[in-house]
Amino acid sequence: MTASSTHDWTAPGPEEVAPGVHRIPLPLPMDGLKAVNVYAVLGEERHTLIDGGWEIEVAQRALDDALGELGLVTQDFEQCLVTHHHRDHLTMAMGLRQRAGLIVGLGEGEAPQLEAIRTTEGFAGSQTLLPAAGATSVLEAIAKVPHEQPDSALWADPDRWLVDDESVTAGHRSLRVKATPGHTSGHVVFFDDDADLVFAGDHVLPHITPSIGFRAKPEPTPLADYLDSLAAMLTERDRVLLPAHGAAGGSLHRRVEELLAHHERRLAQTEAVVRAGASTGFDAARALRWTRHERHPDELDPFNQMLATTETLAHLQVLAAQQRVRQSEVNGVWRYS
Repeated sequence: MTASSTHDWTAPGPEEVAPGVHRIPLPLPMDGLKAVNVYAVLGEERHTLIDGGWEIEVAQRALDDALGELGLVTQDFEQCLVTHHHRDHLTMAMGLRQRAGLIVGLGEGEAPQLEAIRTTEGFAGSQTLLPAAGATSVLEAIAKVPHEQPDSALWADPDRWLVDDESVTAGHRSLRVKATPGHTSGHVVFFDDDADLVFAGDHVLPHITPSIGFRAKPEPTPLADYLDSLAAMLTERDRVLLPAHGAAGGSLHRRVEELLAHHERRLAQTEAVVRAGASTGFDAARALRWTRHERHPDELDPFNQMLATTETLAHLQVLAAQQRVRQSEVNGVWRYS
């Protein structure tokens, strides 16, 4: 496997990561994640983007500038294949559909999530889990966060729903769609079997773990789905990892094994805090530490407190299914022992 690049992966401009494949980092208006990778896959005449970025002016300029260095404009691209529906991947793809006529493809499992985004307000989906976690304080804090009304055009259905195991033509390449539910219910990755590449979206990231459990429409087993999708990567032959956040390169298998080990450690930590007396998802989340900086939940903003709580619930659901903890419900709150 090719070694990961050592330079600042967020630095603007195109980086050729395989013949005819250019990684283009686009800026994000977030404290944690500074950029998202869009991949320009070049063909003979018409080209393909993998993921679209966040529909903000600074990202639009960064994409135009990077493509300009390659002698291209957005109108030279035929399609944008999107790994999942999150704002930093889908919304500029939909903007490019409006401005440049690109065809947008998205995993079919995202249909219920898009519908929920268009018909609910703010973080309504994940907020439904907070009372079950006993996290009323987080619920109250989230209610005070201003929410933008979503632009329905940016959350419209794609031109093409992508189906597990189908092949999509991208220039001279054939990309195989692989459904990888977990981070989102309809997340997909794209395998270039001939070149031994995988465009992994947020499913496999080189330095961080993707959030689990944050949905516009909650799903019953997000972590179990994610662990199954990770294990499925090990049934494929090893590939060069092209992630949505972080430097390109390195072994898909090696990183998947690290992620599986991380979640087993997290399951053990979550089980331990229940054995020590944490009886709700919120109690357990507050007993754990978060991010690479090992922060207490009180150090997180309300949005990230919500993510921490819903992710803890996802781990508790797996522990209950494995009969490592017992789950019951008391007055609408899930209790663990």
